Amino acid sequence: MNTSFKYFNIALLIFIMGILSCNSQKKTQKKEAANNKIVLKKYAELLNVSSSEIKNVRLYSFIDKWTGTPYKYGGISQKGVDCSGFCNVLYKEVYHKELPRTTKDLSKQIDKVKKSKLTEGDLVFFNIKGKKNAHVGVYLINNRFVHASTSKGVIISSLDNPYYKKAYNKGGKI
Repeated sequence: MNTSFKYFNIALLIFIMGILSCNSQKKTQKKEAANNKIVLKKYAELLNVSSSEIKNVRLYSFIDKWTGTPYKYGGISQKGVDCSGFCNVLYKEVYHKELPRTTKDLSKQIDKVKKSKLTEGDLVFFNIKGKKNAHVGVYLINNRFVHASTSKGVIISSLDNPYYKKAYNKGGKI
């Protein structure tokens, strides 16, 4: 086989691989866009808002993957997670921020805001069984927050729920 023919075949192979790679990327992007639309629609309905009000698709995709993860004290994986561990993993994956590990340390790091001024991604803290700032979650929208509950694992709850309304202590930005 002559050398120029060999180089031509190699160049042709590289060209074909490049085209296939581009097609694969386009398919992945289309699939991701379709998944984002599904997530937006699902959480808009769940939170009783329009899809346009949900700004951070990455946040809701993360929540979608973690919903139902069981509670495990000290856990930080989808096999089991506690409330501060969940906030840690969420912030790391969604916002690319490292947080203190404990609820107590997290509560010291926030810039406090009024409950009525909470925005998506703010941390919310609760006094549970007489212990100040014993529970933490991440505020979403429309008075809802996501957290790792001891009884139901990772769920979305309402700040208007009588239990959380009474236990609410503060919220704020990291």
